[in-house]
Amino acid sequence: MADATAELLDAGERLDAGALRELQLTRLRSSLRHAYDNVPFYRESFDKAGVRPEDCRSLADLARFPFTVKTDLREQYPYGMFAVPRERVRRIHASSGTTGQPTVVGYTEGDLSLWADMVARSIRAAGGRPGDVVHVAYGYGLFTGGLGAHYGAERLGCTVVPASGGMTARQVRLIQDLRPRIIMVTPSYMLTLLDEFERQGVDPRGTSLRVGVFGAEPWTEEMRREIEERCAIDAVDIYGLSEVIGPGVAQECVETKDGLHIWEDHFYPEIVDPVTGEVLPEGEEGELVFTSLTKEAMPVIRYRTRDLTRLLPGTARVFRRMEKVTGRSDDMVILRGVNLFPTQIEEILLRTPGVAPHFQLRLTREGRLDALTVRAEARPDAGPGIREAAARSVAAAVKEGIGVSVGVEIVDPGTLERSVGKIRRIVDLRSR
Repeated sequence: MADATAELLDAGERLDAGALRELQLTRLRSSLRHAYDNVPFYRESFDKAGVRPEDCRSLADLARFPFTVKTDLREQYPYGMFAVPRERVRRIHASSGTTGQPTVVGYTEGDLSLWADMVARSIRAAGGRPGDVVHVAYGYGLFTGGLGAHYGAERLGCTVVPASGGMTARQVRLIQDLRPRIIMVTPSYMLTLLDEFERQGVDPRGTSLRVGVFGAEPWTEEMRREIEERCAIDAVDIYGLSEVIGPGVAQECVETKDGLHIWEDHFYPEIVDPVTGEVLPEGEEGELVFTSLTKEAMPVIRYRTRDLTRLLPGTARVFRRMEKVTGRSDDMVILRGVNLFPTQIEEILLRTPGVAPHFQLRLTREGRLDALTVRAEARPDAGPGIREAAARSVAAAVKEGIGVSVGVEIVDPGTLERSVGKIRRIVDLRSR
């Protein structure tokens, strides 16, 4: 890495590989002990698997310990996963609970400080610097995105505009008036903002924005190119999930844009086979699993994220990288025996002339078989002939590239619902 960049790194980022592994093992053994001694769920889980914290003598020994899954967190609602007295908890976040009981996450004062440090590290890796104005358009509230980005940006020494989601026209005005250099938002809502700039007759390439830190949902290289070309910014990926801490678990470095460096001094990653749970060698694609190394209020041991990716050696940092998430195992559509992810459709749409990057996948039942219709918006300048050609092109590309036949509808611009947070790509109409 360049000397100018190296001077900006914190102590954790300056570790060499040997020192990092030694630190990880020390912190891993401490985290296992903390969970076993203070969380009845983990004590019962470890005992049932026949392992104890002292059985972890190497990083490879972590594979002997049982997984934690989202169902476990829901069953311990609200405070059953906490490893400290509730009185020591300074903040609570929670999932939306739209698919079941919410999952609750607690933070001590130390956890909140660590979280701010990790997001500050992430923003700096993305190209942010003290004094920058940061427009935060992630949702605030129980969702970790808004407050996580907010406190991290302040920790770095930035000026924060806490815009949250929604009121898109006002956000465009704030960006023009307050001149932020950085925007932190979901990539799908960034597209909504770009559409609004253009609707108002404002060229997004002429704004003050130079860096976009995008996360909370999978997005593709084609999406990166779309955003960078329309807005003249560096678009980089940030990764996190509330169960582990929130945003700031991993970050793409602006100088390489080659995957997200995991902050391994605090979060230990594994890749496992989604079916068997077997740990896979570095470089093989599978399900991402995290163990927290330094969390106090709610340590997580081998938490199955359901995100699909692979681990790669570090480049811009000593920490290993994870590829951009290709999808989630629970977002996968199995259509007539073929596995399909929304990101695969997104890649095809974004390279098809006349098609905008706004789409939904509608699942229906035709007789005894499932059917999938891709509904995508046309670009404003795409006439009937271009739309018809685009529909044929998309259907052919899905058939050739993924191996399944789908219906394709190219609809008028502005037809599909817009995201103000995490986008809903799959609409399942089969039960109706």
